[in-house]
Amino acid sequence: MKKLLSLISAALVLMMGLTACGETGDKHPDLTAYYDSMSEKLDWSDENMMETPEDVLDIYYPGLKDIETKQFIAHSVMISATAEELVLMECNSPEDAQAAKDILQQRMDDQVDGGAWYPSTIETWKNAHVSVNGSYAALIVSGENQKELTEAYNALFAS
Repeated sequence: MKKLLSLISAALVLMMGLTACGETGDKHPDLTAYYDSMSEKLDWSDENMMETPEDVLDIYYPGLKDIETKQFIAHSVMISATAEELVLMECNSPEDAQAAKDILQQRMDDQVDGGAWYPSTIETWKNAHVSVNGSYAALIVSGENQKELTEAYNALFAS
């Protein structure tokens, strides 16, 4: 009986040690891989979900380009009757991510307050997702795919 208990104890200690070695503490998701996988899954083409041009970034997100990033993705639909935007950022610090979140939240608030023009796009903006997770900030705006995009993004940080 003692041998069995010793064996079980040793196995438990080994399992806990292996589990601890596998944990990195901080997740470092590849935002490009996330975007590419969602783009493929949702069948986005470069024509309907294109990289947001620099001059449009300045209009949509004043001050965002001043925040240094390790990863940065901004894609949107360039048709005002459709609300589809993704901004995904890995900033250099949690403080920078919070500053980015404030800018992204301002974009969302402006759209909800009438900037989106059409009632259906205003509703889409009301359901948008702005978040910070450590040094990551994100804005996810998508009508019918909002839930799927948000859940997949949040899964990048799940333990």
